[in-house]
Amino acid sequence: MKHILVPIGSKKNASNTLQYAIDFAKGIHAKVFVFRAYKAFSKAGTFINMNAILERETTLYINTMIRSADTKNVDIKMISAKGGTIESIREVHKQMGIDLIVAGPRSNSIKEEVFLGNTSGSIVKQTEIPVLIVPESYQFRPFKLALTAFKSGRLEKKDVLIPLKEIQQRFRTKVNLLLVKTPEYEDKDLVIDKSLQEIKNAFSTSENVTTFQGVLEHFQSNNPDLLCVFRRKKGFFQKLWEKNTIMKSEFHCTIPLLILSGKQ
Repeated sequence: MKHILVPIGSKKNASNTLQYAIDFAKGIHAKVFVFRAYKAFSKAGTFINMNAILERETTLYINTMIRSADTKNVDIKMISAKGGTIESIREVHKQMGIDLIVAGPRSNSIKEEVFLGNTSGSIVKQTEIPVLIVPESYQFRPFKLALTAFKSGRLEKKDVLIPLKEIQQRFRTKVNLLLVKTPEYEDKDLVIDKSLQEIKNAFSTSENVTTFQGVLEHFQSNNPDLLCVFRRKKGFFQKLWEKNTIMKSEFHCTIPLLILSGKQ
């Protein structure tokens, strides 16, 4: 992983998310791109160039965030983009190749009952880039154990495990695999891909209605400091991703959540 994108929202936790991303990037020798999008202003009949003003304000905001962080000699760049967040991220990814997005769970939402706000939820649901969701006020520390949960041992996408493999190599992280047999499982789902076999330190199975319930059953016994799941059409967040905003009553994670792109 060489390029990490950090979308910066207006919530006060944005500075903590950026600092986490910088600390993480230092550990894996990656560059950090601090990103913020602003909506285009198209109102006619005015002498003021609002787009130029919005661009300056966005750049100033990003620069202020960077100046307030401990950069630790990490290579940090600013990206201000005119347009929607998702469309802009896709364009940045197309031009530069983003290996990982580090985001807070609620980049703009102030509602305490929300786990993933609309922006963060949209990034997870509508992009194919791996995402690391960092809990609010969470400080970076090297990962000791990653619990990787899935309902099918088949990997549909080549190189989907790259972020997890690099974390394992850089921080000597143990990877425990959890295969959750849900009611609709097929025998071929029980066959574990060779790439998963190569990184596992331990393997366990669970029978539950959902993958999430399987995680809850095994969470305390594993005591992970990283939860890793796959973004699939019929995966961990199948029900949750029907909408962008995720409530804490539906799902909540108190440790960093790595979401790998499991779709082709």
